Amino acid sequence: MFSSDDDNQGLVLGVLFGVIALVISLVIGISIYTRNLVPAAKAPAPAAPTVGVVVLQQVATVKVDNGVVKFYFVIGKADVAPEAAQALVEVVKAVAAGKIAVISGFHDASGDPAQNAELAKQRALAVRGVLLTQGVPQDKVELRKPEQTLASGPAEEARRVEVTLK
Repeated sequence: MFSSDDDNQGLVLGVLFGVIALVISLVIGISIYTRNLVPAAKAPAPAAPTVGVVVLQQVATVKVDNGVVKFYFVIGKADVAPEAAQALVEVVKAVAAGKIAVISGFHDASGDPAQNAELAKQRALAVRGVLLTQGVPQDKVELRKPEQTLASGPAEEARRVEVTLK
């Protein structure tokens, strides 16, 4: 009733299905492993505060320094400080008078340089969004990559976007 060819065919099919299941399991396992590694690389664990060590900035802020509006960001975030519109009042007035707002994003040395560069770009775009909501025409806003995007100084100071006028 059954021949030996049927037995061999069943064995081959069993091995084939086993290999397919192994490959599928391997692909799923690698994708899960890779996804779990990426978030860990984005945000390094903050060091425990000790005497003489500055605690990492936990809130986005903005400062105006000699006509340059500087936006400071939290690690791994592109959220603009709540007082951004107030800090940009003079920039909006200057653009209305014919100037152009130049936006440049900087980043610190921690983490992956490519991710930091992308985050600096996202932060610059967020600041541009605030200017656009204040009525500044898009053609009066210039996004400029600074010659040196990696800023020196403390990391809290390096994670910034600057708005200047030209």
